Amino acid sequence: MEQISLYLPGIGLAYSAFLLSIMSPGPNVLAIMGTSMSIGRAQGLALGLGVATGSFCWAMLTATGLSAVLANFAVALTVIKIAGGLYLLWLACKAFRSAASAREISATTLTNAPMTSFGYFRRGLAIQMTNPKAALAWIAIISLGLRTDAPYWVAIVIVIGTTILSIIIHALYALAFSSEPMVRLYGKARRFIQGALGAFFAFAGVKLLTSRL
Repeated sequence: MEQISLYLPGIGLAYSAFLLSIMSPGPNVLAIMGTSMSIGRAQGLALGLGVATGSFCWAMLTATGLSAVLANFAVALTVIKIAGGLYLLWLACKAFRSAASAREISATTLTNAPMTSFGYFRRGLAIQMTNPKAALAWIAIISLGLRTDAPYWVAIVIVIGTTILSIIIHALYALAFSSEPMVRLYGKARRFIQGALGAFFAFAGVKLLTSRL
């Protein structure tokens, strides 16, 4: 039990970073909103599930890759934490700029939209897997929860937990934002959401850069 409690703060921080990152109204979220509104909830759910599946794949690739690297080169964690911390600080700056902007968000629909729900699932998976920023984000998220001596189960817990969160949150987007009033309400909360994101990412970035290895 003592060993588990040793890694819980890092796991919780990784969960928090992931949860707040998918609460941000980015392209994937806006596409799910637009699909749910203009096409239907089933298609929006399929698109969201595809995005969540892509997120799981990135999480697995990152977690297994970092665990393998750390098992052989413990000093690599220093480089990884610096890179992850700087990326989180960059996300914080981006979120603060977005919070200060008066630009309103608008839901979008996919070009050359597929005809079936499975087609939307594949599109969501492709969108997430071909997003280079996803790799950087997962390096930052996973490195928040990993220590040099972290056992493999820590990475597994992070992957499983973030996957569950991803499925739930993206499904809620598809269900809730199938009506335009909800999109407008979300838009009104955009500055608060982005400001909170900026504060958290700044905190997580500094913590990652200053944490003991």
